[in-house]
Amino acid sequence: MAQSKTIYTCQNCGNTSAKWMGRCPSCGEWNTYVEELIVKEGSKNSGFQWKSEKGPVHSIPVNLENIEGHEQIRLSTGDKELDRTLGGGIVAGSLILIGGEPGIGKSTLMLQMARGLDGRRILYVSGEESAVQIKMRAERLGIHNPEYLVYTETNTQRIFLQAKKIKPDVVIIDSIQTLHSEDIDSTPGSVSQVRECTGEWQRFAKETGTPVFLIGHITKEGSIAGPKLLEHMVDTVLQFEGDRHHQYRILRTVKNRFGSTAELGIYEMQGNGLREVSNPSEILISTRPEALSGIAIATIMEGMRSMLIEVQSLVTTAVYGTPQRSATGFDLRRLNMLLAVLEKRIGFPMGNKDIFLNMAGGIRVDDPAADLAIVTALISSLEDKTIAPLTVFAGEVGLSGEIRPVNRIEQRISEADKLGFEQVYLASGNMKGIDRKKFNCRLIEVNKVEELVRLLF
Repeated sequence: MAQSKTIYTCQNCGNTSAKWMGRCPSCGEWNTYVEELIVKEGSKNSGFQWKSEKGPVHSIPVNLENIEGHEQIRLSTGDKELDRTLGGGIVAGSLILIGGEPGIGKSTLMLQMARGLDGRRILYVSGEESAVQIKMRAERLGIHNPEYLVYTETNTQRIFLQAKKIKPDVVIIDSIQTLHSEDIDSTPGSVSQVRECTGEWQRFAKETGTPVFLIGHITKEGSIAGPKLLEHMVDTVLQFEGDRHHQYRILRTVKNRFGSTAELGIYEMQGNGLREVSNPSEILISTRPEALSGIAIATIMEGMRSMLIEVQSLVTTAVYGTPQRSATGFDLRRLNMLLAVLEKRIGFPMGNKDIFLNMAGGIRVDDPAADLAIVTALISSLEDKTIAPLTVFAGEVGLSGEIRPVNRIEQRISEADKLGFEQVYLASGNMKGIDRKKFNCRLIEVNKVEELVRLLF
């Protein structure tokens, strides 16, 4: 009989303890320790060996100057948005983790990859859905790829045996929380199982040169379920974001060993699957029959991509005693800072007002260049005055009310110019070295928020 022992594992960070503890000393969370039965290493020999039959190959230290460097060959998925977030395509032997809420479209995105990888053999391992359910979705998406193989199994040893026979070009695991290894006597989805199964797929990817996509669940806090070690083990972490009640989805790069982490892809969920959005500015700016107060257009940067987004605000007198502050798609603490600047530096009474802020399209904005548009939208709603049409704002607002310059200003102006906007308000510090003749739109310099108010209202 295999020797085993009982340990307690923190479900948040993966820290282990010989006895139960109320609070984890590693991450500080309460009531996260769960009892798990762990089989000692070497008690089982069910793991699948990918090395040569002659025995394991041991590596030796190599001088850095003697290592031959070569350009990584990337496999294009046929999806420009997915290729952008991956850094230009799939790298051989890479381990890619995709996280997101249930129903956001992770499985649909992986299934659609069959179109771009036509002719490549893909092994889709499903631990949640049956083969019939996957077939129904493929018919709805219009996918017909004879090399797309579906395997409904959760035992990793059986999956490896099938992978050895099939020799796939790409492996998709849906999801990593449903798999279980025979080397660990704990339930699927536990910290030990997720860590062990990910380690097995990491060895498989590196030793065979096969890229592996792992679909992961997320917790109610929005982080990927399982220990934080899971994100350290993989090469790339992609976060699929968006509201299920809205049609737009954002694929954001959280970690990438083969490219930039400042990239994102935008999709539109339709009845026949996810559609790539090549020009996000057109979908983030709504078309209105007439000018309305409380609305301003901001130019922001998401990674290397410039886009325009509509900022909507509503400022009204508080009738329930304590004023409300609500922000959708923007940091509430930064909104409070901008409100304090408006009240202290300009004299607008914001302390007794209910204030609601919304970023159109369901996108979350972290770029400080949106400050100027937010301040303008708040003043417009407070005074109930409309802003001149086809106007864009780009600038960071400081605590003293000054408007600070932002990066990549020429790229921001070019995006507004391309979409037909007539004037751009920006910081005076951004005008150094800019040739006004390159743009058809009018560039208006402002130094302080008071100056902006005089020019607009």
